[in-house]
Amino acid sequence: MHTIEDKYKQFEDRNRAAELGGGEDRIKKIHDSGRLTARERIEIFFDPGTFVEIDKLVTHACTNFDMGEKRIPGDGVVCGYGKVDGRLVYAYAQDFTVFGGSLSRTNANKIIKISQLALKMGAPLVGLNDSGGARIQEGVRSLAGYGDIFNLNVKSSGVIPQISAIMGPCAGGAVYSPALTDFIFMVNKSSYMFVTGPDVIKTVTHEEVTKEELGGAMTHNSKSGVAHFMGNDDEHTLMMIRELLSYIPSNNLEDPPSVPSNDPIDRVDESLQELIPVDPNKPYDMHILIKSVVDDHHFFEVMPHYAQNIIIGFARMDGKTVGIVANQPNYLAGVVDINSSAKAARFVRFCDAFNIPLVTFVDVPGFLPGTVQEYGGIIKHGAKLLYAYAEATVPKITLVTRKAYGGAYDVMSSKHLGADINYAYPTAEIAVMGPEGAVNIIFRGDKDEEAKKKRVEDYRDNFANPYRVAELGYIDEVIYPKNTRLKLIQALDMARNKSESNPPKKHGNIPL
Repeated sequence: MHTIEDKYKQFEDRNRAAELGGGEDRIKKIHDSGRLTARERIEIFFDPGTFVEIDKLVTHACTNFDMGEKRIPGDGVVCGYGKVDGRLVYAYAQDFTVFGGSLSRTNANKIIKISQLALKMGAPLVGLNDSGGARIQEGVRSLAGYGDIFNLNVKSSGVIPQISAIMGPCAGGAVYSPALTDFIFMVNKSSYMFVTGPDVIKTVTHEEVTKEELGGAMTHNSKSGVAHFMGNDDEHTLMMIRELLSYIPSNNLEDPPSVPSNDPIDRVDESLQELIPVDPNKPYDMHILIKSVVDDHHFFEVMPHYAQNIIIGFARMDGKTVGIVANQPNYLAGVVDINSSAKAARFVRFCDAFNIPLVTFVDVPGFLPGTVQEYGGIIKHGAKLLYAYAEATVPKITLVTRKAYGGAYDVMSSKHLGADINYAYPTAEIAVMGPEGAVNIIFRGDKDEEAKKKRVEDYRDNFANPYRVAELGYIDEVIYPKNTRLKLIQALDMARNKSESNPPKKHGNIPL
């Protein structure tokens, strides 16, 4: 006959076994590699004492390859919910100490359960990935688990924010769930993701490449554009996820969180008067302008290492979240190309899905010319950004600081794509093309260099300014640079209750 104490002891033993995962030796191995365990990550990520674990005692049902004797409660993934800055968030963390964090059918069921709860309750889902991939002993059942997770990722897209952190290996089918989520974080030097690993590549294509070169954090943050953020270590990465969550709403029916701000809305920055160079060919750093006008000069940049000719990220203005898109004249003169189009388009669509107003800073000489861009499909990719801006129904405020030439003028949240307020500085040049190019076309046969110089000056005086466009009503107001902060906040405040919707449809067909 068991006493009540025996019952409690049995319960405690099972709990302890679940918390120990793959055991002390494997935990030590994780620590030696500079990583934290799944449970340590969960503890750091959530507000202290708020995490509630579910399915702690779940075990796999596989009997092949002697797996029947190897059962560890929890089965390699920690699932649950808790609070981040007092707000409900769901999370799962793969436990590399248990069968290398590999995905089993039951382990997938745990992730599916937590994902369904997040969708029902309208709260963000965070996945901390650290897994060797599908559990080979289970065959196609583990692949079925992946498929079911992917299906839920797509259903949840645009309904709740989904965030993935790659905190160890992530290979094969495992990379597609993160790829379907809104943002991917990677840890420098200790995480990697790829569809096929270096060994397979060597066999098939005879290329020699290391894991780090092929799919490390810097590769995906700078070369492929697969990842959006890179942390220095596990803890830094988890803190970055917490910061990202502070800018975004819990679901698509809520507004982003608002925080009280002590930064005066009418703060004037005289140095901005001199920021834009008189010489139209001289670069300047758009970050200076962005940081000057946002609350407390704090800008949370997304994808800082990729397609640096366009800047995207989150900030607050008068305590409210805004999504910022800006051309960067400091890099490739701020042209729009294939990579920058896709980078900005995806960000614009995220902000639109989650009710985040868009502020766009424009200084764009045009699209990047050349065969590489044309053969790569710049027409199709540039159209993505055009499509994203036109489709977005959130408040859209645009400021032209200097150049806005050709089709790129249209694409960068112009009045014609439904921007609510369009500002320009007195230094703005808005035209079909730059003065030299225009004169060369209009007066093609003229060989007189002196006459050409005068015509360039005439064109510049007549067209390379904001006034022609303001006369047509395509620019609502020409403003002093020093007043940018107040003007943007006034426009955002005015557009706060904007109500606009697209015609009813299943979904549009974005040029992918």
